Amino acid sequence: MIYIHVPFCRSFCTYCDFYSETVCKGKDGAAMDAYVSCLTGEISARRAEIESTLGLNTLYIGGGTPSVLSIKRLQKIVSALGYGPYEEFTIEVNPEDIAGNGPAYVEGLSDLGVTRISMGVQSLDDGILRWMNRRHDAARAREAFSLIPKGLDRSVDIITGVPGMSDESLQKTVDGILEWHPEHISAYQLSVEEGSALAAMIASGKVQEAPEGQCRRQYEYLCSRLSGAGYHHYEISNWALPGHEARHNSAYWSRLPYSGLGPGAHSLRMESDGTQVRSWNSRSIAGWKAEGEEALTPEEIREEEIMLLARTDKGPIPEKDWFVADSLIADML
Repeated sequence: MIYIHVPFCRSFCTYCDFYSETVCKGKDGAAMDAYVSCLTGEISARRAEIESTLGLNTLYIGGGTPSVLSIKRLQKIVSALGYGPYEEFTIEVNPEDIAGNGPAYVEGLSDLGVTRISMGVQSLDDGILRWMNRRHDAARAREAFSLIPKGLDRSVDIITGVPGMSDESLQKTVDGILEWHPEHISAYQLSVEEGSALAAMIASGKVQEAPEGQCRRQYEYLCSRLSGAGYHHYEISNWALPGHEARHNSAYWSRLPYSGLGPGAHSLRMESDGTQVRSWNSRSIAGWKAEGEEALTPEEIREEEIMLLARTDKGPIPEKDWFVADSLIADML
């Protein structure tokens, strides 16, 4: 399993705290070329570690906004890896990039070996999209989705629990997306992340978090509506038409080892003696490096296994772990 973090965005979303740097179209060539050069160097330096995680040969390019990269730059990255064709190859995209670049860009992704496109739509309510500081509107999202052929697995992200988001707004978004018939839908409740613009807005009193009742009601609506439309609710925030569950993400929840490449990326490796080690890179596009690592204790491993099992439909949790599960769920709430 390989994850690549692309640390570029054209603008920052209100809620986001992922590591990224803003780049201006037409003035980003040097920064992106430097990133690709550093990334291919990291791939070469970590070759043995990467190959030790290829029990499941998947590639996920996330961000940030990977779709700000040209096909030529993506080709350099994929060629440097050299492990294709992949069992699943996902790339995250912004609707504005897909619509703006047109069919040729999507064809280029397919030619690279991409099998799955994850599009951050978030809402089909233009007012909500403006509040989120998204670059697209609902019409642009529809246009972008229409350019992705059915031969690829098409995944759509939406967000619930947004301040000021009415139930009617969410229902219209879900109805609109179901008309597209995507193979996969991810729905995340808005969270307040330290360092995000949203956190600052709440701290200043300009915005209030959505009430718990709204969040619960909107999540319960999603569960009912998507299941009724034939989607398998296989993880707390993910639904798929049968057979289209995300293999890469499902492997995270099963705690398979993975290699995270790029600034701010995390990895999980299994040593020959059974020790499990989590490591992470520094957050800098100007020559990032390995920043730290930790060997997980048996207790930490057990807690992670229980917590991840509780997120999926793979249960039930063994009776001996109920007490730990209750404590972990209480902490999450």
